[in-house]
Amino acid sequence: MTLMRMWHIIRLCFIPSASARAEYCRRKRIYAEVGENVEIMSRVVPLYPKLIKIGNNVSLTSGVDFITHNVTHTILNRMNGCEKKYQERIGCIEIMDNVFVGAGTKILYNVKIGSNVIIAAGSVITKDIPPNTIAGGIPAKVICDLGTYLTKRNSQSEYPSELKPSHQEISPELVQWAWGEFYKTRGK
Repeated sequence: MTLMRMWHIIRLCFIPSASARAEYCRRKRIYAEVGENVEIMSRVVPLYPKLIKIGNNVSLTSGVDFITHNVTHTILNRMNGCEKKYQERIGCIEIMDNVFVGAGTKILYNVKIGSNVIIAAGSVITKDIPPNTIAGGIPAKVICDLGTYLTKRNSQSEYPSELKPSHQEISPELVQWAWGEFYKTRGK
């Protein structure tokens, strides 16, 4: 790890908000591009961050990993009888505008995530994700289009606005409401 990369990681650990971390990354030009209204939960600078472009209105939640390289060459070059010397593989990652990437997602190199996309938590993105879609899984596949998701989301109940969480805390009343909704759909 380079000293500068380590320094950026240490600095990111002391920046309390996801939007402030994104601003730091933009200001320090850590990534190839970081758009406006971006949230970066991670405090880790991936290897080869200049191969990553992040559009506007993007939320990268906890544990999102960018994998800009493949180091299988280290094993291949040590195999018995290996005549060819393999190089490390590298590639770019581009995330377009209005994208939400769920927690624990891994994004592999040579992938483009289109605009207006939601990626489910725990997904592994190995191929391009088209715009206006919801995707998830291992490997990630399109689950539905954005319109279908919005229709379903609009039909679901939302907590009363006066119970809104504050400072990452929820009130006892919101806890009670959430458990009531949980059991309502399960016949309890």
